[in-house]
Amino acid sequence: MFQKIPIEDLSQGLSATEVKRYSRHLSLSEVGPEGQQKLKKSKVLIVGAGGLGCPVGLYLAAAGIGQLGIIDHDVVEISNLQRQIGHFEKNLGLPKTKSLAKTITSINPQSRVELISDKLQHNNALQIVQKYDVIVDCSDNFPTRYLVNDAAFFANKPLVTASVHKFQGQLAVFWPKSKGGCYRCLYPVTLPESIAPT
Repeated sequence: MFQKIPIEDLSQGLSATEVKRYSRHLSLSEVGPEGQQKLKKSKVLIVGAGGLGCPVGLYLAAAGIGQLGIIDHDVVEISNLQRQIGHFEKNLGLPKTKSLAKTITSINPQSRVELISDKLQHNNALQIVQKYDVIVDCSDNFPTRYLVNDAAFFANKPLVTASVHKFQGQLAVFWPKSKGGCYRCLYPVTLPESIAPT
């Protein structure tokens, strides 16, 4: 049940358009104007603009995250369209980062999107990760998953990591600051490609 709150009580640093757009958040005591301001100031990095990265990007933009970084070095192919809901047929051949950014800004023009079309590698991962508040790993392979984990760990950033295989999925959150473990703590050894499909 949403509580009706006078609009003047909600506008703390938010434009009239933002108050209308995020009215459902603002009426929740767990979010309210202060929480919405935190979302607006937040920077989230999405690693992978595919089957998981697309819905993550769309929902975070709709929720009012101020800046989204998207890193992916792939292009949109027709076989992606069956599950990667941030891409459309008119964007075939475009870099996935650019395609997803177009969809994100059509949902929420106030979202700032940084496109990173490079491949995440050992020589750039830490530098990229350090600029964001939260890292969301939507990658589809284990070498990238371990690399993202290591960069988030050493940058002391919260890491949300998810994966899907056929009809199964898993989600975990790791944050070194909370004195918890990390992805590598759970899975210290990378499995060989032959038994660990993407």
